[in-house]
Amino acid sequence: MWARFTAASSARTATLFTGAALLASVKNVTARESNPFGFEPPCEPFVPGFGDANAHFHVVGDHPGVHGGSETGYPFTGFAASERFQRALVAGGLLQEAGTPPVVEKTYFSYLYMCVPEGVPTPQDYADQEPFFDAEVRAITAHVLLPVGERATKHVFRHMSAEPAEDVDMDAWHATELSGSGWLILPVKDPAAWDDADEDALVTALEELLDRDYRREADLGRFLPDDSPYMVR
Repeated sequence: MWARFTAASSARTATLFTGAALLASVKNVTARESNPFGFEPPCEPFVPGFGDANAHFHVVGDHPGVHGGSETGYPFTGFAASERFQRALVAGGLLQEAGTPPVVEKTYFSYLYMCVPEGVPTPQDYADQEPFFDAEVRAITAHVLLPVGERATKHVFRHMSAEPAEDVDMDAWHATELSGSGWLILPVKDPAAWDDADEDALVTALEELLDRDYRREADLGRFLPDDSPYMVR
């Protein structure tokens, strides 16, 4: 059974659903692709996460007004730039088919702020949604994070790596790997600002990534009586 995660208010969310308590409330045991953890943020409409709940790759966007989904209900859909992004993921091997929704295997999409905003979300809006996003990241435990755009990249740098997050040059970081705190991170320049070289660079980076062992796992087999491999995320 997948857990339902509700919030009567942003204050209650921040108080009750943090750290271990929040992670325990979302169990990664579902084959459901849309909103697999049953999140219910305090807004309507919203665009929940979509994809493989046991994903190796977690694509992180900003919000539906930036990266799409306000009309479709699926992240990274409905905008020409998002469709181009999906096609690059297909070419790079992270998606089986582009579409609304895409055909996924081992890839998951979600937003820092899943509500469909009226205008631009405030810093407090993002802070109120952070427990949802944090729970999702830790429940999925993907090996590779792909933050899309400056805001998502800054968030991932700040919370999931030792990389400074104050001044992020997306042209320099685009499709460039770095090791985070338990994740491999591959920042992606906002697709709305891509040229052909940006698209090609991402496809090449993904192909090279998939051509080797990118997994972030530890072998606990040394603690077993027969030293059999026991890989854990």
